[in-house]
Amino acid sequence: MPLSSIAIGIDIGGTNLRAARISGAGEILDRISEKSAPDPELVLSRIAEMVRRLDSPEVAAIGIGVPGRVDARLGAVLSGGYVNLASVSLAQRLESLAGKPVVIDNDCNMALMAEMALGAASGHESIVMFTIGTGIGGAVAQDRRIVRGKGTAGQLGHITVDISGEACACGRRGCVETTSSGTALGRHVARAGLGPDVSVDQLFARDAGGDPLARGILQAWAGPLRAAIDTTVAMFDPDLVLLGGGLGLAAHRALAGAPALAPWYQCPVAPAQLGDDAGVIGAGLQALARKAEVAPVSSARLNPGGRAVPGRRAVLVNGIPASGKSTVSRGIAERMGWPLLALDTIKNPFLEVLGGGDREFNRTLGRASYEAIWSVIGEAPAGTIFVVDAWFGFQPRQVLEDHLRRAGVEQTAEIWCHAPGEVLAERYRARLDQRPAGHPGAAYIPDLTELADRAEPLRRGPLFDVDTTKPIAFDAITQWLQATIAADT
Repeated sequence: MPLSSIAIGIDIGGTNLRAARISGAGEILDRISEKSAPDPELVLSRIAEMVRRLDSPEVAAIGIGVPGRVDARLGAVLSGGYVNLASVSLAQRLESLAGKPVVIDNDCNMALMAEMALGAASGHESIVMFTIGTGIGGAVAQDRRIVRGKGTAGQLGHITVDISGEACACGRRGCVETTSSGTALGRHVARAGLGPDVSVDQLFARDAGGDPLARGILQAWAGPLRAAIDTTVAMFDPDLVLLGGGLGLAAHRALAGAPALAPWYQCPVAPAQLGDDAGVIGAGLQALARKAEVAPVSSARLNPGGRAVPGRRAVLVNGIPASGKSTVSRGIAERMGWPLLALDTIKNPFLEVLGGGDREFNRTLGRASYEAIWSVIGEAPAGTIFVVDAWFGFQPRQVLEDHLRRAGVEQTAEIWCHAPGEVLAERYRARLDQRPAGHPGAAYIPDLTELADRAEPLRRGPLFDVDTTKPIAFDAITQWLQATIAADT
């Protein structure tokens, strides 16, 4: 399991409040839920109690997905629908109660971040997402970054599908939320004369049996959603439309009876994979990503437009010799487009020119090469992300901290590469004749095997564990990096 910091992710819905402890790899470690409520103070008190129950010293931050319009940059709820928290200073009050940093964003933005990191949007660059539940949420990503406009873009539930339709909580009429949400489905069922206990699964079963009433309900529910999807496809030209939330899978199924309205606007539509877990996972990952950005805006460099530029960042690909870190480093650099600095890349040309040396000379040259890496990073433009391939345990921890400080590296993430000692020994032995003179020879193998038993990661910031005896899961690694160190690039 990937090793990492832990966050509490919270998803505020119109029906349920969900909270979970989330690892840096997006794993749910523990979860609880409570009923939601229209009273914002009651919702805040229930959230505070859930945080109290999930909190521990390992929890680094708290993320909350909030329905309605949220300005994530300001940490402010501007408006809400079924749960309106605009009157509550949610982030500030919970931060005071919990004593830990709190990040808030629109609930659908949080869900889409989780789907991009771990779910159905993995590998896609341009995504539109609708979450179908008590209401309808929306989120848009371009180049895997959330589209925010001047602060609150992505309110897809308020696309108008009937200008003379039902009054919406937003103050207008005929929003798709009024026709195609879970609440709207209940209205369609009631108007058809069916009882409130008829579920969407029962509607599908009755439709399959030829019941025209059930088919009419499903068409009335799905038809406006199809129109809203076609509108977003025409606007954003995404490569995927996702349907999430508690009724996302059902809505996707219902769309089979409501084909796309115009052949110009075609795009694959798929159900989200993480279900009700997407909100808490995305909230937890976002909280960890923001927590990792340690430099305050006041100390950051500003570009000519006055916007803060993040400091330099580094992915520390760590592991003892023969642990597979070079393969992992190259894979990350190729996929992310970040410059790679490796200890051996700097050291080996000197060994070849100088004709090698004894083991002590190799160590001395290693220390010099290590210092050269951080000198290069220190000369790079602010905002640059480097991949650094080294065994970081070969020198005292304070040496690394001093280099990071002098190089202006304000955020790190660690990839820990490892394998059993006998595997490392065989790998090292197999490449003895491929290494320049000056590297330790076969006599080093017993030391390497012993080192494998006691070597540990730095655990400096977020950390991802890679067992290199297995196929390298580069998709999972890059998704994790997108959700942590690259979240704001």
